Amino acid sequence: MFYETESNRHGLAHDPFKAIVAPRPIGWIGTRGRDGSVNLSPYSFFNAVSDRPKIVMFSSSGRKDSLKNAEETGVFTTSFVGFDLVEKVNLSSVVVPYGVSEFEIAGLTPVEGRLVSAPFVGEAVAALECRVTEVHTLKTLEGGASDSHAVFGQVVGIHIDERVIRNGRFDVELARPVARLGYMDFAEQAPVFEMFRPEAPKKL
Repeated sequence: MFYETESNRHGLAHDPFKAIVAPRPIGWIGTRGRDGSVNLSPYSFFNAVSDRPKIVMFSSSGRKDSLKNAEETGVFTTSFVGFDLVEKVNLSSVVVPYGVSEFEIAGLTPVEGRLVSAPFVGEAVAALECRVTEVHTLKTLEGGASDSHAVFGQVVGIHIDERVIRNGRFDVELARPVARLGYMDFAEQAPVFEMFRPEAPKKL
């Protein structure tokens, strides 16, 4: 099958786009508002986009609380989503008025960042403290503004629970990361396998 995205006439029961671009890591974004309130929300448009420097990005569909807080304060955190916390992640996705703490709703412990004034999930096996470097409103082909806003943040601090360190590595088999697949589908990233880059062929 083939369909043009402008018309979005795919003939399926649900739009397949996000299911095709999968799996995607979940950005569990922690922020604090200027009024001191805390916010925690999962974002399925999230990823690491650079290693030198370490930069992550989450994209907000619409002007949500995480975007507002990150823009106003210039900082955010992202907590690792492991299989043991998936129900808590889902609880934190509830739509509530600004200023209501999703940490409290989900029964999670907000831990203050060491380098940024934003909380992360104390129960998560890893968390990144980030300072905002750029915020972009994404454009359409015609150059118009969309209602999606990408927030880029440089990672300035990393927390890791020593329980998931094995043989000198952050062990993903112990951490059990969960990914978003599209629709209402999620998956644990297992089993894990290694592949090494091939050597460049020798000149004949």
